[in-house]
Amino acid sequence: MSSKSRKRSGEKDESSSDEEYVPYIPIKQRKKMQIQEAEKRLGKVKPKEEEKSESSDAPEEEDTGPKAHVSLLDQHSELKKKAQVRKETAREKMLKEEQKILESVAENKALMGVAELAKGIQYEDPIKTGWTPPKYILHKSEHKHEELRKKHHILVEGEDLPPPIKSFKEMKFPRAILNAMKHKGITKPTPIQIQGIPAVLLGRDMIGIAFTGSGKTMVFILPIIMFSLEQEKRLPFIDGEGPYGLIICPSRELAKQTSELISHYCKALSAEGFPELKCGLCIGGVPINDQLSIIKRGVHIVVATPGRLMLMLDKKMMTLDVCRYLVMDEADRMIDLGFEEDVRTIFSYFKGQRQTLLFSATMPKKIQNFARSALVKPVTVNVGRAGAASQNIIQEVEYVKQEAKICYILECLQKTSPPVLVFAERKQDVDAIHEYLLLKGVEAVAIHGGKDQEERSRSVEQFKKFEKDVLVATDVASKGLDFPEIQHVINYDMPEDIENYVHRIGRTGRCGNTGIATTFINKAVEESVLLDLKHLLIEAKQKVPPFLANMESENEKFLDIGGEVGCSYCGGLGHRITDCPKLEALQTKQAQGIGRRDYLATGSADY
Repeated sequence: MSSKSRKRSGEKDESSSDEEYVPYIPIKQRKKMQIQEAEKRLGKVKPKEEEKSESSDAPEEEDTGPKAHVSLLDQHSELKKKAQVRKETAREKMLKEEQKILESVAENKALMGVAELAKGIQYEDPIKTGWTPPKYILHKSEHKHEELRKKHHILVEGEDLPPPIKSFKEMKFPRAILNAMKHKGITKPTPIQIQGIPAVLLGRDMIGIAFTGSGKTMVFILPIIMFSLEQEKRLPFIDGEGPYGLIICPSRELAKQTSELISHYCKALSAEGFPELKCGLCIGGVPINDQLSIIKRGVHIVVATPGRLMLMLDKKMMTLDVCRYLVMDEADRMIDLGFEEDVRTIFSYFKGQRQTLLFSATMPKKIQNFARSALVKPVTVNVGRAGAASQNIIQEVEYVKQEAKICYILECLQKTSPPVLVFAERKQDVDAIHEYLLLKGVEAVAIHGGKDQEERSRSVEQFKKFEKDVLVATDVASKGLDFPEIQHVINYDMPEDIENYVHRIGRTGRCGNTGIATTFINKAVEESVLLDLKHLLIEAKQKVPPFLANMESENEKFLDIGGEVGCSYCGGLGHRITDCPKLEALQTKQAQGIGRRDYLATGSADY
């Protein structure tokens, strides 16, 4: 082939290759072109805006996106704001849902007597007393009072707040009382006493919340003694008269301890020449005739458990005609134990206005709100969060298998010197631990609701007098009992709710002393209780074991979006009201009890 023909064929090849070459067009653009061609054929005319946008379309601009001119930092801020709005709406939705649940379980009946409700009687002003604070304290500015409260971490709510007073002498107690307190090693008031005692002496209704071992009992004992003394001096009590003051406790042991404490100060006053004050104890498990004989001789103060008190009021063995002072110690525990109706009935026996005081270490908002219906312009004194554990307790949580727990108790007893308190949830476990310790040569005693009162009292007495080294008990020993020398509390099992845990470990680390609380846990414990325990340890700045630290709750997720801490029903820190095991148990119990109340005899073990 000649060069000429080759050239021609080459030219043909080049031209043919040029004709065959088609530039790549993305799928999106090809589809648009097909649509445009179809519209041209159909004779459709497009709006100018679309034509303009199409003419500006280009593959490279398409890839850059609409925010090509906005910096990444600004884009991040915008996305963060949108996420925050979404979280805020989730938080609001959850709060509304929780509020509905709380309202649905809220008690509609007021904590008042039937006669008062029927007649529409409402007391507008607190009771007036003859006590006034020293003039120089009254002349101090509110700013100075607030400084003292801040110094002692005292939170106060209410109208016309009473001033805090930082010494018993300034509270105007007689020398006999001051000496009796010194004899017990009490020289200066604790934070709850600094604010609480002046409030009570001024006749104010009060809700007192402070951690275990903080001296709450003294807040209501000292004023009731002074009020009774004032009444006795004005007009001596005659046979069958009284009481002037009534103290209700959830357990027999706590009632007995409170009665003994009152008697200690009454005897100190009598020894100094003051009129004799009489205190009666009304608890179950003890012959009623012995208690009745004391009341018939005239009594100034009565300490009682709800069951026995109800029986005596119902049988007209005792009246509350002249009673003007009512205390509910461990108030929330009484309502939890099912004494709520009994308490409402007790209120109906009062013949006039009374000063009402409620005290506890664990008092959720639902109990506070419910109790306010019975109080007149109440003062709420709070030292620390309601339900918080004392900072003086070293909390140790250990994973122990179920079968190894009873043997491990012996090892735990080596941590401190006696006396030691061991708690178990069930009566049979208490008996088993007690028997095991006795076999191992440990001086131990045991108490629970199945034992008779005489044996229970003797066991507590021996333990308090250091005749026995270990006390094994159910939760009957966890509420308010004062064992000042206890350095160690062992929880053989984790209680069913965190409030009982707080009360249990509160038997140590009292009055400013340091104590240790060892708790055995394993897979048998419910997750919700473990989460509450984890958050309680974090709050008290305690060591959290790895198996607890790895657990995460819905509450933690809620906190990330600005939610409030804990359950608004029971006060537990590790769950919300939507997952509250206590509320669930209550609803189950109510469902099971529908229709039974009229057919089954109801009552209390304290009768």
